[in-house]
Amino acid sequence: MDAVAYLVLCFFFGLSTGFVGRIKGSSFFVWFLIGATLPGIGLLAALLYRYERDEPMRACPGCGKVVPIHDALCTRCGTELDFPVDDLPAADAAPIGR
Repeated sequence: MDAVAYLVLCFFFGLSTGFVGRIKGSSFFVWFLIGATLPGIGLLAALLYRYERDEPMRACPGCGKVVPIHDALCTRCGTELDFPVDDLPAADAAPIGR
């Protein structure tokens, strides 16, 4: 009887972790597995995980698809994407010296 209660608890932790992960833009199935395998820790990890939708985006020069800025290849056309140096914060003119 205790084993059944534990499996039900793991299932519901998996569901809640999967929903939190999906809300944040990740895979429901992956977060469900994490939450069901590690009931308390998985849910806490999903709550602390970053939002995928908050990532900076850019348009692919080949096909125009909007992709995250950290992608090296476009997932639609396979164009190799350079890291956008223009979006980096400006460095100080005077380097830190001796």
